Amino acid sequence: MMRSILVGILVLMAAGIGWLTFDWYRGHYGGEAFGAPFTLADQTGQPITEAAFRGHPSALFFGFTHCPEVCPTTLFELSGWLKAMGDEGKDIHAYFVSIDPERDTPQVMGTYVGNFSDRITAITGEPDKVYAMAKSFGIYWKKVPTDDGDYTMDHTASVLLLNGKGKFAGTIAYGENPDTAMAKLKRLAEKG
Repeated sequence: MMRSILVGILVLMAAGIGWLTFDWYRGHYGGEAFGAPFTLADQTGQPITEAAFRGHPSALFFGFTHCPEVCPTTLFELSGWLKAMGDEGKDIHAYFVSIDPERDTPQVMGTYVGNFSDRITAITGEPDKVYAMAKSFGIYWKKVPTDDGDYTMDHTASVLLLNGKGKFAGTIAYGENPDTAMAKLKRLAEKG
């Protein structure tokens, strides 16, 4: 009984955080192309710009390859959702943007996303350019030193959804109900 109550509370908290994130982004970016122009590199080392987010719906997730839980879980789920959508989601392009470009080279990013899906494009580049791009998308990140002299990264854990014009179309919160996440992706695919 107590476990069911705790699970219910966690589900409500995740839904609440998702709604607050969506509401904040909608209030700050509703209607205009989301983010500033950028030139970074994909996992093959080729240039990639904001033009990659135009002409089709997009799902963007900002994270890093040394992430112990949130990033691999999110990429695994995103890959599964896109696969489950089949032809219905064939036009959705997915992107994983590093907020740890000092360690996440194109080669490292390519190997990492390759473990999840061939539908996810990795994005990295020079740190100042990556951070400027992340900031323009309203992404929080912070380098956090660890006891062993290394570091980890705190960061926004939501997937950003963009329509075919590059405009903000919603978020999928970390830990969001899978049915709700799928419904959001289906709506994104329908509206293009």
